[in-house]
This record gives sequence, structure tokens and C-alpha cells, in this order.
Amino acid sequence: MATEGANNINPDDLAVGCMLSIRTTLGDEFEGHVVTFDRPSNILVLQEPSKPGPRRNIRLLKANYIKDFTFLGHAQDPLDPNTCFLDLTALQAREHVAVRQAEADAERIGVGVTSEAQSIFDALSKTLPVRWDKTVIVVMNEVRVSSPYHPESVFGGTPAANDRVKKVVIIFLLLCYDASKCLYLWHVKYHIDCYSSMCTRVACA
Repeated sequence: MATEGANNINPDDLAVGCMLSIRTTLGDEFEGHVVTFDRPSNILVLQEPSKPGPRRNIRLLKANYIKDFTFLGHAQDPLDPNTCFLDLTALQAREHVAVRQAEADAERIGVGVTSEAQSIFDALSKTLPVRWDKTVIVVMNEVRVSSPYHPESVFGGTPAANDRVKKVVIIFLLLCYDASKCLYLWHVKYHIDCYSSMCTRVACA
């Protein structure tokens, strides 16, 4: 039995468990069985056929967009508590992982810092453990990079750790600053030349 037009839809045709073949006004065609139909919002919730397993494809569709549909028969109620099983332990584990990840992501965002400071933090975090201490970037729990987050703003840590952090900051600034900052770039280049000379002296020693 085929029904055409959203205005001709009988809500009883959208009863839970009905298997439908639907064409939308946007040209989509699919099959699914009705999970529920919310009359106030005119939203139809359908579960599409899928391979055996715990995952299901759910589609929400405004009934206004149904061009026509064909009733294919009745399917098992997808919300039948006798057949519907939720692994609460697995869901709670996924929730815990998601919350921890969200907290970790939030801790990586500096509060009251410039976008440049955040970008330097992100650049350092690619290869080194970093965290925020208010507006100061703390690297490896020993090196601190404070505002304005230039090579001269890197303090603490062992000489090797300090030089490593300073090098990342210098390279980031070289890559990101435009030509209008040429004077500053010359100053940064001086630091790189000094760093390279130091490495050469160490290698030759």
C-alpha cells in the first residue's frame, strides 16, 4: 500500500514497528521501521536495516518531507525491553573516557593568554609534556615560558632542556611572523646562529 503526500499521512500508518519504504521530497529513498512518531514536532524516528551487531542506524525525519511511502509490513518493536539490551558497563566506561578526554582538552587551553601564546603551547606539546600555570607555559615540569613568549622569556630547567624549548619557540616565531617583523626576525636569527655555534663547539669539543 502506497501513500502519497505528507498531508495524506495517517498517524496510524506510522505506528511503532511499521516497516516502511520512504521517498522524500529531497529525492532520498530508504527503508526503515518506525521507532516512534512525535506528533507535536511531526518528527518520525526510524531504524534502518543494518548488519547483525550492537550498532543501529537511526534516522530522524520531518514528516513534512515525506513525498510518499509504502507499507512493507510489521517488524519487531525496537524498544521491546525483552529484546533491547544495553551494556551499561561499556556505556559507563565510554562516558568515563570521554569525560577524561574533555578535561584533558580543557587543561590545554590557556586562560587569559594571547592566540600566539596558545599556538606556542600547542607547538611545544607536539613533542614535549606541557601544562599551563596560569599564563605561564611549563615544559617538562622545569622550563617556564612567560609572556611575551619569546626566546628571552624562557627560564629554568637544565641547560639542555632550556635550549630545546628555546629552539622550538624560535622556530615557531620564524615560521609565523610576517615580513613586517623583519627586525625581530633578525634578532631571532641571531639566537639561532648562536645556538648553532654552540652546537658546533660542543660537537668539536
